[in-house]
Amino acid sequence: MRHAYLIMVHHEFEILQRLLTALDDERNDLYIHVDKQVDTLPILHTKKAGLVVLENRIRVYWGDVSQVAAELLLFDAASKNGPYTYHHVLSGVDMPLKSQDYIHNFFALHQGKEFIGFTQGNLAEQIDRKVRRYHLFPRHFRAKQRPLDVSRAFLRALCLRLQYLSGYRRHTKMTFKKGTSWVSVTSHFVDLLLACKTEIMQLYQNSFCADEIFIHTFCWTSVFRERLFDPADEGHGCMRLVQWRNGQIVDWENKDYELLMNSDALFARKFNSGNMEVVDRILKAVRI
Repeated sequence: MRHAYLIMVHHEFEILQRLLTALDDERNDLYIHVDKQVDTLPILHTKKAGLVVLENRIRVYWGDVSQVAAELLLFDAASKNGPYTYHHVLSGVDMPLKSQDYIHNFFALHQGKEFIGFTQGNLAEQIDRKVRRYHLFPRHFRAKQRPLDVSRAFLRALCLRLQYLSGYRRHTKMTFKKGTSWVSVTSHFVDLLLACKTEIMQLYQNSFCADEIFIHTFCWTSVFRERLFDPADEGHGCMRLVQWRNGQIVDWENKDYELLMNSDALFARKFNSGNMEVVDRILKAVRI
């Protein structure tokens, strides 16, 4: 079984190298997209795993469809070197919680299942706001408060306000789903996803946080819905462990080590360089 790891990166290169070391196995190939806003590429290395740092990089903006585009670039790069039994989408501040033997055995046991975590509950309001409304200047959601940015923010808010007042909605006949962006999917899933990449990019232009929606919607409205590992539990469904507090992801600390290592999850996010001790402890444990 060959696995491809597709890693989205824009900072914290110390953690990224430890992630690569944890995944450094002859059964793996690692594909990395470094945000084009990063001027100097990090020096990275592996001993056993294949390592590909994409030359075709794009600028990635939070909340913008560029996040979808970067992910599709990674899927496309891996598909050209495949087939792979599984494609794992990670960020550069994630870490595996199990050894490579454990992870490969797990996916061999559940081969053919799609590991996609779906957010539970009533999401109608979120879906309405994120994809049924037209968003102006989506790549400037987190722009600095320069005069031009203030003008864009005003126009964006005005555009949304007019849509709510008029009752305007788009894509009303589509069923959308959402969840965590970090998934583990089969080669068959990736092939069909890439066959639809033009339509996907068109559909999610001028949307908000489509990276949380496009894979889930594609899966839910296709034959892959029947192959989901666990559609009723977001974390278990994708085998990722995430720590939430007041609606925000909280970074793991050294005090969380036992909780992390006793989890059934295969991967955890997210870590930061201010808490390298826990990262190094995990690396040591999974490399034994």
